[in-house]
Amino acid sequence: MHETQGARCVTASYVGARRSLVALAALTLAFANAAAGFALVRVASGLSRPVYLTAPPGDAERVFILEQHTGRIRILRLSDRALLPTPFLTLAGLATANEQGLLGLAFDPDYATNGFFYVYLTDPDTRLLRFQVSSDPDVADPSSETPVLSALQPQLNHNGGWIAFGPDDMLYVALGDGGGADDNDVGHTAGTGNAQDLTDNWLGKILRIDPRGDDFPADAERNYAIPPDNPFVGAVGDDEIWVYGLRNPWRASFDRATGDLYIGDVGQNHCEEIDVQPASSPGGEDYGWRLREGGIATPTGGVGGSAPGAIDPILDYPHADATCSDPGTPVAGIAVTGGYVYRGPIQELVGRYFFADYATARVYSLVWDGSDPAGFDGTHYGDLIDHGSDPRFTPDVGVVDLVSSFGEDDQGNLYVVDLRGDVFLLPEPGTTSLRVGALAALLALNERRRRR
Repeated sequence: MHETQGARCVTASYVGARRSLVALAALTLAFANAAAGFALVRVASGLSRPVYLTAPPGDAERVFILEQHTGRIRILRLSDRALLPTPFLTLAGLATANEQGLLGLAFDPDYATNGFFYVYLTDPDTRLLRFQVSSDPDVADPSSETPVLSALQPQLNHNGGWIAFGPDDMLYVALGDGGGADDNDVGHTAGTGNAQDLTDNWLGKILRIDPRGDDFPADAERNYAIPPDNPFVGAVGDDEIWVYGLRNPWRASFDRATGDLYIGDVGQNHCEEIDVQPASSPGGEDYGWRLREGGIATPTGGVGGSAPGAIDPILDYPHADATCSDPGTPVAGIAVTGGYVYRGPIQELVGRYFFADYATARVYSLVWDGSDPAGFDGTHYGDLIDHGSDPRFTPDVGVVDLVSSFGEDDQGNLYVVDLRGDVFLLPEPGTTSLRVGALAALLALNERRRRR
């Protein structure tokens, strides 16, 4: 009797252990499938129209996220992926049409010692402002506001908004052409357009300034110096201009390893484009707008034509039923979102430039072939990948819907910012394998218990 009961207990224990092993094995397989099935991890949600993400230099603990129309700069703490309840700064008086609001943020290279940072906003005109952090590192001092520069915006759209410090510690400021169609509306230079007008006109340009100096002491609204090696210093053209011929540069970036500048320039009715300026460039490039849309003569408004010396994109891609410089480009959409050259911990992605189309929500990456920009014709890229069907870009939670921006943290990790309120991270390798390893340890523990 007792031996039978003991045998039944041993059998039950064995069966229970087997069931645990089967369940754990299934769970392990599920985690393994998850590792193969997604990589983007949602790290923040519930934001209001987030449009940019960045981090102070040397700060591996936080990223800062811009909310376009609330004017709030939110802090995401990376250790526990918590959005801090108190905004770092809230800016009032913003214009809030679809392309207006709080659009850009850049931390001074010496932020750790001087606490300076810069914001780009529209109210409805462009304002570049400097602020300083307070004694609380998670809260800025709103009373420290200092105007740096401003520019009139004739229409509601094409505001650009990207700002960043380059490898040279100068501040780069991207402005769109002022809006309207064909760069040919009220407030646009007649017969030329703003983007091709180099005199008393910053629209359709990227500016390069030194915000630590002041070449205009008599003007309280202009607090910056002009780098003496800017391309139009001592020549015809505004001294602040670095490059021109842009329509609406929506997100640019410097490759943190090489210093090359990548620009996503939103097209009109036919072509979206990716432009590249090598780090060795002295500046002064003309990217063609309004005469050229992508790598072709602008088809509308009778303004298209040749632009002698203009630099065509490394890639342009068409809207529906349109043809750009490379008819075989396997990319389509209606509004490019410029991104970053990946320099994070995933070795197979290092050196790839990531960008997206805002409307289709598809993420792409490519490798610039390093050729001379004088020969660019829309085909100077390689290994183009559509990550729309890549399981690594399927989120664990939520949907990538409207890619308003990409972002980098201090370690070079890549983030995808969705206008509907989510932020996703392409995580460091090993995040899921650690979970699988923990499950394997549990399996081993159960096996040892079964053998006792």
